[in-house]
Amino acid sequence: MSKDNIILTTKDFTILEAISDNPRVRTDLLVPHIRRKLGAAIVVFRQDLPEGVASVNSRVTFRVDGGATDTRVLSTGQVEAPVGMFLPITTPRGLALLGLSEGQEAVVDNTDGRAERIVLEKVEYQPEAARRERMAAKSEPASTQHKPLLRVVSGGMKDVRRPVPVMSDGFDDPGPSAA
Repeated sequence: MSKDNIILTTKDFTILEAISDNPRVRTDLLVPHIRRKLGAAIVVFRQDLPEGVASVNSRVTFRVDGGATDTRVLSTGQVEAPVGMFLPITTPRGLALLGLSEGQEAVVDNTDGRAERIVLEKVEYQPEAARRERMAAKSEPASTQHKPLLRVVSGGMKDVRRPVPVMSDGFDDPGPSAA
């Protein structure tokens, strides 16, 4: 695993604890990696997670052993379709990426026992950052929320009498040009 800081949300930390305790999900290959990650993690609330850190449901672009980049969504493993879009954190690669920051790398043994160097290139989407953006948009000042500046009230002047213009000859009909 990575020697740099691992940052997990409280939710991600709890998910990893549940995986390590669940005999149906965990494998002997994952348990040591999960324990190391939990022991080294800096745990933060979701609103405090810095942008560029991979969390569950983040869309990440990464590279394995200097090969081509791949983009996947880190999942808990419960999503089954569409195939190839998700990378469960119950796999060595998914677990290695969880909690990394952009540019960070991790070395992990794959299912064949061979060490792989995984580099997190970019966090394309992070649910925690998207949530912060939505909350900030809701709390914008009223002047920037595009509310109407003028409000029309029907019948607001119904009791006001308007004077009728009278021509100099005493005739008050302006004729067809007034229409």
